[in-house]
Amino acid sequence: MKWEGNRESDNVEDRRGGGGGGGFGIGGRSIGIGGVIVALIVSYVFGINPSTVLSLMSGGGVPVQQQADGPTSKPEDQMGKFASVVLADTEDTWGALFRQEGQAYQPPRLVLFENATGTACGTGQSATGPFYCPLDQKVYLDLSFFQLMQERFRVSGEFAQAYVIAHEVGHHVQKLMGISDQVHNAQQRASQKAGNALSVKLELQADCFAGLWAHHANRSRQILEQGDVEAALKAATAIGDDALQRQSQGQVVPDSFTHGSSEQRVRWFRTGLEGGTIAQCDTFNAARL
Repeated sequence: MKWEGNRESDNVEDRRGGGGGGGFGIGGRSIGIGGVIVALIVSYVFGINPSTVLSLMSGGGVPVQQQADGPTSKPEDQMGKFASVVLADTEDTWGALFRQEGQAYQPPRLVLFENATGTACGTGQSATGPFYCPLDQKVYLDLSFFQLMQERFRVSGEFAQAYVIAHEVGHHVQKLMGISDQVHNAQQRASQKAGNALSVKLELQADCFAGLWAHHANRSRQILEQGDVEAALKAATAIGDDALQRQSQGQVVPDSFTHGSSEQRVRWFRTGLEGGTIAQCDTFNAARL
């Protein structure tokens, strides 16, 4: 992926260096890599919403960095710069798309942290993995998650990492468009099965929005190199609900899906990547997920 020398975002808050090495994954309390891997799988299997996980984690005895907004700061390390450039690229893409609709895009802030940090959704831990908190409209990222992608799922490459960031920014776009609030309200009245189905549609749309970003970023700035798309598709395949359930329990339970199958995640990312329009990412009215 071509990114070095491109604009870095001014919406980055670097909270790293506040203590602790931290772990990585999605869901759970463990900090060690073994416990984190188990926690990652459990979160997907049981459909734990990241906000719920964060609330449950609060008060867990892990050092927490400040919650209040800190000064924006451009990271000096390579990985931090990479994340900042990817965020800037999503700002440029979504800013242009919103202008086409006569609207102003309000970008999220990216918070880089280690171990644990305060959020408006509760205490965020590295074990939660990258997540978006709609209450403060920030994307939280412990960069060590990318190490897990390589070690656990054999997924490497900067574009695969950019896909992860763009997916979380996609949730921010859903917040701005009122989609996530509508889904949350509907889930309050729905059964668990129906609520899970709504969650799947929300996540697949965020995958499509990530592909949409890549479509426009590459058309405008030629960011893609050979093998980039394949790496992103491999990442989408690795974190499908069915793939994670097979690893954890040896069987697949579709009614418990909260993010979508590997095939679905790949297909909706491709839809955004190849189509390039917001309308094509309407997973809520699609005849086929």
